[in-house]
Amino acid sequence: MRATFTLGRIAGVRIGVHWSVLLIVGIITLGLAQGRLPRTYPGHNPALYWAAGLVAALVFFASLLAHELAHAVLARRNGVPVADIVLWLLGGMARLKSEASTPAAELRIAGVGPLVSFLLSGIFALGTWLLHLASAPALVVEVAAWLAAINFLLAAFNILPAAPLDGGRLLRAFLWWRTGDRLRATVQATQAGRVLGWLLIAAGFLIFFRGGGLEGLWLALIGWFLIAAATAEGRQAQLRELMAGVPVRDSMTRDPLTASAALTVAEMLDDPRYRYRHSAFPVVTPRGAPLGLMTLDRARQVPAGESARATVDEVMVPLAEATVARPGDPLADLLPRMEPGAEHRVLVVDEDRLVGILTLSDISRTVAWLSSTAGKP
Repeated sequence: MRATFTLGRIAGVRIGVHWSVLLIVGIITLGLAQGRLPRTYPGHNPALYWAAGLVAALVFFASLLAHELAHAVLARRNGVPVADIVLWLLGGMARLKSEASTPAAELRIAGVGPLVSFLLSGIFALGTWLLHLASAPALVVEVAAWLAAINFLLAAFNILPAAPLDGGRLLRAFLWWRTGDRLRATVQATQAGRVLGWLLIAAGFLIFFRGGGLEGLWLALIGWFLIAAATAEGRQAQLRELMAGVPVRDSMTRDPLTASAALTVAEMLDDPRYRYRHSAFPVVTPRGAPLGLMTLDRARQVPAGESARATVDEVMVPLAEATVARPGDPLADLLPRMEPGAEHRVLVVDEDRLVGILTLSDISRTVAWLSSTAGKP
């Protein structure tokens, strides 16, 4: 899930937001403003219901962000790099660049998210009680009560023992510790995720056909997401096992075509070398040191009137935002960081010099070769 725009950084972690967040904020606001709030406390100005609903939705997403930040901070403390956090339709996702090295680290990283949500639930519950004692406006008390309940439900749902939920990570950590086999633990956790997904879909359609309306469809949508995410996680675990021991140098494209930072966008688009075969090009200094990654999509987004003045280094993905690996890095560790799209090429650097580039096509070719030779002497 890629972010539509970036909010900034918190504790050094980039925070992105997918456009679908606007949809769920609207649904929550509508549900509170037209449902729970006027039904519980009738007689107020409709504008107050809408304002209270919007505040509740925004604070809820701040709670989701706190949940994911807890994962990210603890992951970094356990030696796992964090790519970013993306808030989207079904909540949030802290994207880790690699996996935990031990079951204990996995347990800590997975467990801290629900712990934070339970803590927030307790804080909002205490706030509800104090606001009630202080005779605060009824809508404010109700919003605090709703936030306490929704954070408790979020934590309770997340600890269900099924991947990709936090509970699935906890289950995997336990099975990994018990058997010593991370792949087997992952397969069993993802199987649990698919079972839970099908149960949610069945329950969702049952609720819908019994008159539950959108609540049933929403439950089915969550179930579908769990099945898709668990299946993808299981497939990635199998790929990691297949590629165990393969270094990046064995899969990368060596000596790729590069672009000069001083080249203008117009010159790049007019040069036949950059118009065929590839959609992204490493940007390097005259000595071969990498500076970033330039894509044809970025070049084409520059207005025609500015392309003759804008240079590649002004438009490229800077090195700090690009994915970088060393030739000897395990290829399997890059899988969580690889995504479709020209901007997600991996720059392979050896002693501050670009030596190659790695794409999903390179990995697919390597997987095909490994699969064809598997089991052969």
